[in-house]
Amino acid sequence: MTETFETIRYTADVVVTTTDGHVLLIERGWDPHKGAWALPGGHVDPGETSRAAAARELAEEAGVYATHQELDQLGVWDQPGRDPRGRYVTVAYHLEVIPGTPIEAGDDATRAQWWPLNALPEVAFDHGEIIRAAVTSTQR
Repeated sequence: MTETFETIRYTADVVVTTTDGHVLLIERGWDPHKGAWALPGGHVDPGETSRAAAARELAEEAGVYATHQELDQLGVWDQPGRDPRGRYVTVAYHLEVIPGTPIEAGDDATRAQWWPLNALPEVAFDHGEIIRAAVTSTQR
């Protein structure tokens, strides 16, 4: 029997919604999906938890600062093929903020923008599915 090993990369994403029905998206500055809208997020660094990575990436890419405790875990997305670079597993978090929370693109995001949940652009990866999970969890 031959064993096959797969490199798995660990990431964290954040769905930030407002109490009046908007979601924060960033425009990706790098491939894959350069120029596409996506959730703020990225790689979990060595020695870092996914929750800490989510808070860090949110601050770096969108200028939104949250404590680890403010981020509610939505779930794990690990479907093979969800990222064209290889096997990526993400833990997604949700943060609800007040309307008018300031945002500023940074790091590998070229723009950050609030989008109405009922008029979202096409989003990269499986981020539409993650956004739907966040909206469903807040409607319970």
